[in-house]
Amino acid sequence: MSIPVTLVDYGAGNIRSVTRALEHEGAEVILTASPKDIIRAERLLLPGVGAFGHCMRELGTRGLTEALKEYVTKQRPFLGICVGMQMLLDSSEEFGEHEGLGLISGRVKAIAPQADKERVVLPATGWMSLNTHSRVSHPLLGDELAGEAMYFVHSYMAHPQNPHATLASYRYHGVEVTAAIAEDHVMGVQFHPEKSGPAGLALIRRFLSL
Repeated sequence: MSIPVTLVDYGAGNIRSVTRALEHEGAEVILTASPKDIIRAERLLLPGVGAFGHCMRELGTRGLTEALKEYVTKQRPFLGICVGMQMLLDSSEEFGEHEGLGLISGRVKAIAPQADKERVVLPATGWMSLNTHSRVSHPLLGDELAGEAMYFVHSYMAHPQNPHATLASYRYHGVEVTAAIAEDHVMGVQFHPEKSGPAGLALIRRFLSL
């Protein structure tokens, strides 16, 4: 039996590869830019590629911002990927000041401050091993993904206000970089599970099981 997943199509996501990964794991993908479809979704996924401000503008242009916020009130699973994760937070400093969805308290900042950019090569690109945080238990990651390598490409990172919202991180040039966050049914991963091989597919299976 297929598991329905609503995939938000707002012109700024890695739609094709995400769809393929979801379908590989038994999902019935409902690709939509309709606020009504988003609000009534059983399970929602928000992808994201590019700059935070651009992605938020695209959501706003299509009238999806309030629909996403209303969906969260239904207490159903919501997963953000890459910039889709960052947009769950309150704001970002990427190329200026930009307001986020405010679903998880916190802010998006550069991985390395301006003074450290010669030491830290950005964007952080490639396979990084997850350090899952033992103080936090959440079904999105569980124990099986601890130490698994996932594929990342980004220059900015999430700083949740509540430290318990950080599920996993990775080390990059001595910087502890946020890799996954969650508060109850609202979840996000900085890496691309659709590009992360068997470990990424395992995470997708976990999301579908919620």
